[in-house]
Amino acid sequence: MKKLSELQIGEKGILSSVEDDFLEQQLLEMGVTPGQVIELERKSPFKDPISILVSNLLLSVRLSDADKIIINIENE
Repeated sequence: MKKLSELQIGEKGILSSVEDDFLEQQLLEMGVTPGQVIELERKSPFKDPISILVSNLLLSVRLSDADKIIINIENE
């Protein structure tokens, strides 16, 4: 298990949990649910925010929020 903030560009994982209730609610409202595959698409030049691909949606996530999102890496 890793935090979303620890992924490298192109790395994929399965959304396991969110450690912040407000953030979890925001993600659910956008259709991002546990069990979905998340891929880190790109990082901004200063590494904040990051862009993730979830179900053909490209979303920007603050690094502080990405630190609260737990991912299961597919090859572990």
